[in-house]
Amino acid sequence: MKDSTYLLVNQVVLPQVFIKVLEAKEYLRTAQASSTTEAVRMAGISRSVFYKYKDAVYPYHGKAENQIITVQVVLYDRPGVLLSVISAFYSQRANILTINQNIPVNGTALVSISCQVDNLQGSINDLLHYLKQVNGVQRIEHITGESMKEV
Repeated sequence: MKDSTYLLVNQVVLPQVFIKVLEAKEYLRTAQASSTTEAVRMAGISRSVFYKYKDAVYPYHGKAENQIITVQVVLYDRPGVLLSVISAFYSQRANILTINQNIPVNGTALVSISCQVDNLQGSINDLLHYLKQVNGVQRIEHITGESMKEV
């Protein structure tokens, strides 16, 4: 077979060996196993089976998994504003990965926030509009991710 053809198949119909290979790969990815030998032992397969299928079997996660966006927020320099913004991310089920806040100048501070949006309560635009409503937010700009726009 010269051209690779990919199929999306329900795991319940696959031979158990493929599921075990995925299990071993997950042990390695999450550092539950420190080596291939340990991962295959934990999964209950041989190293030869793992190496035979490891480059051919992948889990399907859909588009949203590990989707990360970065927003730039201009905040008024008042106590509690950043905490309110962080709480807003939390309430919308965005997982904050990094926060970079500049020193306030002329009463405002520029803050860049990167977050994982796999489990958002709504859309990214809903999140941005929700953040804009936080008391103390002057401006929000979505700088990376699905689309770039100012809210």
